[in-house]
Amino acid sequence: MTLSSDKVCLSIKKVSMKMNTEVEIAGVKFKNPVMTASGTFGSGMEYADFVDLNKLGAVVTKGVANVPWPGNPVPRVAEVYGGMLNAIGLQNPGIDVFIERDLAFLGKYDTKVIVNVCGKTVEDYLEVVERLADQPVDMLEINVSCPNVKEGAIAFGQNKDALFDITSRIKAKAKQPIIMKLSPNVTSISEMAKAAEAAGADAISLINTITGMKIDIHKRKFALANKTGGMSGPAIKPVAVRMVYEASHAVKIPVIGMGGIATGDDAIEFIMAGATAIAVGAMNFHDPYCTEKVVEGIEQYMEKYNVSDINELRGIVE
Repeated sequence: MTLSSDKVCLSIKKVSMKMNTEVEIAGVKFKNPVMTASGTFGSGMEYADFVDLNKLGAVVTKGVANVPWPGNPVPRVAEVYGGMLNAIGLQNPGIDVFIERDLAFLGKYDTKVIVNVCGKTVEDYLEVVERLADQPVDMLEINVSCPNVKEGAIAFGQNKDALFDITSRIKAKAKQPIIMKLSPNVTSISEMAKAAEAAGADAISLINTITGMKIDIHKRKFALANKTGGMSGPAIKPVAVRMVYEASHAVKIPVIGMGGIATGDDAIEFIMAGATAIAVGAMNFHDPYCTEKVVEGIEQYMEKYNVSDINELRGIVE
């Protein structure tokens, strides 16, 4: 059996075409732009039987505080159209256990490690940042959607002055580059992005979850014990794409996009909107293989459209 000339040419083209999926953020090079969204992947231990962590650009850990946090009372997860609500309350074992258990586990893999940091005061954040200074961590992602207990429980990321303050203070202490994870629950995402950049952030990530609510009409009570929770999943993707576009056009620092990403095509959409990298979140619960599939989907898109470098696609839609 002989191959037609068209098939031979196609075969040669596939072999000869080299695709570069590497991206760079604040001097840190990632083998591809696919990361995990904090709070949806643990530290990778829960997913290691499903996903080859070596194939991911980075593992972004669940939020880590200076002391163990018990989280919110149950029920704290509810399914909604196009996604889910969660009010976990950033339950975590604290920095001591995290360093001994989680970082030791991640050290076995050839992937970048980004630690998500949470706290209730600026001092809480700084304690964790300083503890991580000499640890094998590539970047820090600062969750500014946490309630600022000294300012009436308003999230750090909902006031640009508070965002500027916490960003500048963390930047002064951090040994690793910092990513400020922005909340969508603001009037202007562009203004928040500018505040983070002005304070010295090396990158920003967005969006965090959108505040939502569900009522069980049969039990006549709230579906979540906390009443409200953060909505994530495919339903929020159009909002996330719009905010990534606005933020990336407001600042010069890299943007990591997230919010409803389920496929390689979704990831490409965020990159075209201006994201340097992307993170897969809620879909990890629906399909534990999702992150690896997104990596493969990006490569398939690049091959289909003869894109040799993923960076060529960034922000091409104006």
